[in-house]
This record gives sequence, C-alpha cells and structure tokens, in this order.
Amino acid sequence: MLQKAKSPRGESPVNIVGAGIAGAWQALLFARAGYAVTLHERSDAAMTEATSHWAGGMLAPWCERESSEPVITRLGIRSLDLWREQLPDTPFNGSLVVAHPRDRADFERFAKLTTDHERLDATGIAELEPSLDGRFRDALFFAGEGHVEPRSVLPMLHEKLAEAGATIQFQSDIQPDNILDGIVIDCRGLGARDKHRDLRGVKGEMIIVETVEVQLSRPVRLLHPRWTLYIIPRPNNRFMLGATSIESEDTGVSVRSALELLSAAYAVHPAFGEARIIEFGAGLRPAFPDNLPRIAINDRQISVNGLYRHGFLLAPALAELTLAYVERGAIDNEVMQCS
Repeated sequence: MLQKAKSPRGESPVNIVGAGIAGAWQALLFARAGYAVTLHERSDAAMTEATSHWAGGMLAPWCERESSEPVITRLGIRSLDLWREQLPDTPFNGSLVVAHPRDRADFERFAKLTTDHERLDATGIAELEPSLDGRFRDALFFAGEGHVEPRSVLPMLHEKLAEAGATIQFQSDIQPDNILDGIVIDCRGLGARDKHRDLRGVKGEMIIVETVEVQLSRPVRLLHPRWTLYIIPRPNNRFMLGATSIESEDTGVSVRSALELLSAAYAVHPAFGEARIIEFGAGLRPAFPDNLPRIAINDRQISVNGLYRHGFLLAPALAELTLAYVERGAIDNEVMQCS
C-alpha cells in the first residue's frame, strides 16, 4: 500500500490554506510533529461559511462500508484512533441502524454489506435508547463508532493546534500560489477548482430541531429505499436531521427535502412532530468524479481534497498520510497522486 518517494521536507515551514476540518487536522499533526505551521483561513473564526459548519460529524467507518469503497473504511478506522489520541473526550457511543417492517429488505442488505455490528432485539434497543422503546423490533448496533458536534469540535481543534505552536490567520484570503516559502498544503475544498477542474459540489441538507421529549445518546440511522435519515444528538436537547446527497450546487433547502426529513424523523418517534425547528441549512461537499479523497503532490505544493461526505471521518487519516509523505516520502497509492 505504501511506497517510498523522495521527501521534500528539509526544514521548511508549512503553510496550510483552509481552516475547515481537513486543514485543521493537517495543521494539528504537522504542529505536533514540530513544524512551523501557519494556517490561513479566508473567513472569520466563526467559520460559518465552511462546509464543516453544515456537517453531521459522524465517525462511522463500518456503516459507510454499505455504500463506499473499502478505502473509506480503512482510512476511517485509522481516523478513529487519531480522534481518540488528539481529542480524548470525543464520544464513542456507537451508531444504531433501524428500519420499519416494510423496509426489512433494506435492513438485511445493510447488515450483509457492513461489519463490526451486533443485532439487538426490541429489548436491547430499549436498554440502549429508552426513547425508542417499542418503536422497532430489531436494530444493528455499531459499538465502535462515534460522532462529534462540528461547530464545537472545530474551534477545539483550532485551540489545540495553537497550543501546539501553530499560527492561525483568519480573514486571510491568500492563494496557495502566492506562498513562495516552504511547503504549501491546499485544503480549500471547492475553492480549489482553479487547480482541480473536476471538483464538484454535492449538496447536503440538514435541519436542526429541539425537543425535550426524545433523548438519544448516539446517531440513529433510519433505512429507507431512497435515502437514509440520520438523527444526530447535539447538546441542549437538539438534534440534527440529515439525509440528502444532491447533485446540485444550490445551497438552499427544498420544500421536498424538508418534508421528507421531518416526516422520517416523525416516523422514528412521534415526539419529533412537536419539536421546535431551530435551523435549516445546506452545505456543498467537495467531491471528485469517483467520490474518493485525493492527495495531489506537485513538488512542495500538496492538495488535500475530495472528502465528499466523509470530511470528519477521513480528515485525521489524510493528515497523517500527508505528514508521512513530507517526513519519510511515504506514498499511499489509493489516495496519492504525484506529478
């Protein structure tokens, strides 16, 4: 899997463009490795314009095996270790997958295509998530998976990399080609289409609701013939509802998507019908035609992009691969391209 190539390291400083989840992890691992790191971000510290702002934050490599290439699971599993090492308070309460009786075939298909889960009966579901008592007759429990709250964890990463000695420059709309000194790592997402013409945006819509009538300790996936609903618990009795991956670069939430998300949440638990809607929103995930991540290397310029809907899952492992290349010239053939 790993080959050796000539390392460009020397004693160069490292400049990273883009402080979203991909860039933040690059900066953290390089700073922890002793490099002089500067992280540039065109927006302000709130990061409301970043794709990460609209993310679900699920760390679910085994669930992703159902619809993704094996490399996603491989890198995702490694990322779980890095989340534990760098942010020990990351919650790893597992993931729960459920389906209604009419969608039994989808449930069994999901079970066959994924690994590292156990089947729970109705009693097991109620013990794990009392709010779902009597709602489903069985479920798949992926005990090793986790989740983060993106809007909270990204500032935590920025704080940790600053503690590690990195410099963060917000409202710095610098372009990678304008940085002439050292190693440059481009993590601009869709902003890098000047370099990668085949990048596209894939819209992911979400709704945040608030209710005290439902309590969940982990993400719940409701299988459906057309899409899968994600209900992700967040602090203060809030839940993120998400599901869509739409081939569109419009950033609005359609009436159809809103109705489907809310109806599916109601089907998981009727109490969601009385929940208060806090926010609608959509983010554009950067994706290449094969929906796989890519680390492109051109001398001292490195591009990390195409994380698609796996940003929080893959960012730590991709940062580790970039660091391994810079330090040792190691090449991972599944995600790296050298020119």
